[in-house]
Amino acid sequence: MPNSAFPREARLLASEDYDRVFKKPVRVSAQGILILACKNDQDCARLGLVVPKKILKRAVWRNCVKRLVRESFRNTRESLPNIDLVFLARPGIGDISNRDISSTLDGLWVQISRRLGKQRS
Repeated sequence: MPNSAFPREARLLASEDYDRVFKKPVRVSAQGILILACKNDQDCARLGLVVPKKILKRAVWRNCVKRLVRESFRNTRESLPNIDLVFLARPGIGDISNRDISSTLDGLWVQISRRLGKQRS
């Protein structure tokens, strides 16, 4: 069973970390979701979240999406390479069910791992 904690070491906290991901990212997307990633020099994968008020007006909706993303990340964090990920909510995410968001994220984590694996060679 994977460790279900989301420790401080697994989060992107500083704006410099976000800037590094935004400069040269590997991108994967689905309806309403964009994930940017780049390799890091840490010993684990780290996650940052961007869910703008412009996309989801109510804080309850934004917090729900963030909880879903964190839960999906926690479940797959052990299988991810050492990368920094930034989840960006896009227009249309409010129209997707929670179950669909979770299943889409599972596929996107695999896709981003493959792309960064190919980039190494």
